[in-house]
Amino acid sequence: MRDDSADLVGKRPGLSPQTEIILNSVADGVFTVDLEWRVTSFNTAAEEITGVPAAEALGRQCCEVFRANVCETTCVLRHTLETGKPVINRPIAILRADGKEIPISVSTALLRDESGEIIGGVETFRDLSLVETLRKEIDRQYRFGDIISKSPAMQKLLSILPEVAQSESTVLIQGESGTGKELISRALHNLSGRSKGPFVAVNCGALPDTLLESELFGHVAGAFTDAKKNRSGRFALAEGGTLFLDEIGDISPALQVRLLRVLEERCYEPLGSSKTVKADVRIVTASNKDLAQLVDEGSFRKDLYYRINVVKLELPKLQDRKEDIPLLADHFIAKLNKLKDKNVLGLSHEALATFMRHDWPGNIRELENAIEHAFILCRGGLIEPKCLPEHFQGHGCAIPDFQGMTLQDIERRAIWEALERNQWRRMATARELGIDKNTLRRKIKRLNIQPAE
Repeated sequence: MRDDSADLVGKRPGLSPQTEIILNSVADGVFTVDLEWRVTSFNTAAEEITGVPAAEALGRQCCEVFRANVCETTCVLRHTLETGKPVINRPIAILRADGKEIPISVSTALLRDESGEIIGGVETFRDLSLVETLRKEIDRQYRFGDIISKSPAMQKLLSILPEVAQSESTVLIQGESGTGKELISRALHNLSGRSKGPFVAVNCGALPDTLLESELFGHVAGAFTDAKKNRSGRFALAEGGTLFLDEIGDISPALQVRLLRVLEERCYEPLGSSKTVKADVRIVTASNKDLAQLVDEGSFRKDLYYRINVVKLELPKLQDRKEDIPLLADHFIAKLNKLKDKNVLGLSHEALATFMRHDWPGNIRELENAIEHAFILCRGGLIEPKCLPEHFQGHGCAIPDFQGMTLQDIERRAIWEALERNQWRRMATARELGIDKNTLRRKIKRLNIQPAE
């Protein structure tokens, strides 16, 4: 609410009958206070949301009526009265008269008389209970542990995850970097009978071969220079649990032989030792490379490939599951709001359209980084395109040749191209264009847009 929109009263802290009728007809709760924090007006919606009748609220201290979780610490109305700055759509919680806590969003502004003198403050608030219920329902439908997706391809994969997890079979997860391979591996562990055991992850591509061998199998004192004492490897640390070998396509042929023996015989020798150690570990592997192609090229052992490829899970690129972008964006925004104590409400239509047009070579990791970058520049409210990383600036804004085309032709072409980019998925196209799906349906019919064009 803008400051000047609060100029609702005359020279005394009360509402005119006409203003009172107007305020009682709006759906948002509205109340005003004087400079001593006494409630001077309380509309019908405020009564319904708080459960407090206006007759009981008028004249009382606002903290006694509007029992919010910020009243004693960071009162938003006090902030406005002390700084002169309005607060817009701040999410908080209040305690109703019946003792039930409900989520609301509040906005505040200064209250002035006709001469411009400040005589109090005004606060509007909206019940978010339905929004929270819908959000939880969406989370219930589309959240699987830490994995969020409504993509048909991902839903199909997630539907078999519990059965795969309950087996002791070795799993190969394939997908580009940033698609969430480690999240899937952790979900497999948490759903398995080994969930109470350790989950140990190793990035095989981050270590040279000599260090990786010691990292996996451990070593005894004197096994190599600087090996001054015995050290347990990741297999020992994962005993009774799950060992996740990420980027397994990067290990050398020599180490592939050792790993094959562990998978076949369930035992290994620490580096420099002749003592065999039993391994009670479930192996989950992952790669961003096509291991079948590496086998054909001779750089990956065929017998090891078939040993780890008992169950294969293919993760789609973010480009192929763009319908998940709004869900993932909301998730990262909520996460960063808590970590950084901010109040970013979400993506603007323009920012979301920019995201929907992007190809996402870095997949989900790139999306998370883009939103974290936006948090640095966005002070609150909605994330706009100007807050996004530089390579998003002007994204998709190349000007095509519209010479000789009518406005209807231009609109028709723009919608058709958006449909093409989204494989004719109307919901994804509507999100990219920043319009309602029913509006898109009507435009497709009115403009006679066909896939064969």
